[in-house]
Amino acid sequence: MKIPFYKYHGTGNDFIIIDNRKLFFPKKDTTLIKKMCDRRFGIGADGLLLLEENEVADFTMVYFNADGKSGTMCGNGGRCIVHFANSIEIIDNTTTFEASDGLHQATTLKNSVRLKMNDVSTISMLENAVFLNTGSPHHIEWVTNIKEYPVETVGRELRYKLYGEEGSNVNFVEELDANTFAVRTYERGVEAETLSCGTGVTAVALALFESGKTQSNSVEIKTGGGNLQVSFIKKGGVYTNIFLEGPATFVFKGEWV
Repeated sequence: MKIPFYKYHGTGNDFIIIDNRKLFFPKKDTTLIKKMCDRRFGIGADGLLLLEENEVADFTMVYFNADGKSGTMCGNGGRCIVHFANSIEIIDNTTTFEASDGLHQATTLKNSVRLKMNDVSTISMLENAVFLNTGSPHHIEWVTNIKEYPVETVGRELRYKLYGEEGSNVNFVEELDANTFAVRTYERGVEAETLSCGTGVTAVALALFESGKTQSNSVEIKTGGGNLQVSFIKKGGVYTNIFLEGPATFVFKGEWV
């Protein structure tokens, strides 16, 4: 079976995107998805996204991690699939789509995509760390000399040691100036460091504000693959109007045979 696909990345967080409105893709074939995402024997990606029909929204985003298993919300993937949907003209510059954690609104701008994330009401403060869920679970730790930090070694240990088999993504953060921070993320499902993580960057921004490390409700995050902006409002103990903004880039298209 020939499978047309599109390759995208959002600040280095890369995805295979497939128009699956005719439901031809074998979603239960974990081996196929894993092989397509493999960087040596396949196309290579951090995850695979399917665009499908939806009765109440413009489309549904179905996300699979690079290990072939179904994933939770993916922020950069959401931004990339919005760009893709706009490019094939099934949406205009604004859209509402459904992901694993519910409905999301997004806007395609000149050089970026602005994605609204779901409200966050629960943040757990740990010793030198914070845990919260922004559509996917995230553990956040403050570090120094982030460029040299052993992200994969420590991230893999914390992913299992603290959160068991289900695990959590693990983010390491260093302050660069008052409202700019560097982040490196170990992603479960990829089981390695990725160049960027949208839900992770969102979680980091909220954790920084909640812990008093920034007073701004608009934070710039520098990842290995580029810069992202997160803005939000805290009202009545709930973080709302959370927006993740950054570039979504088409790389190439092809056919898997």
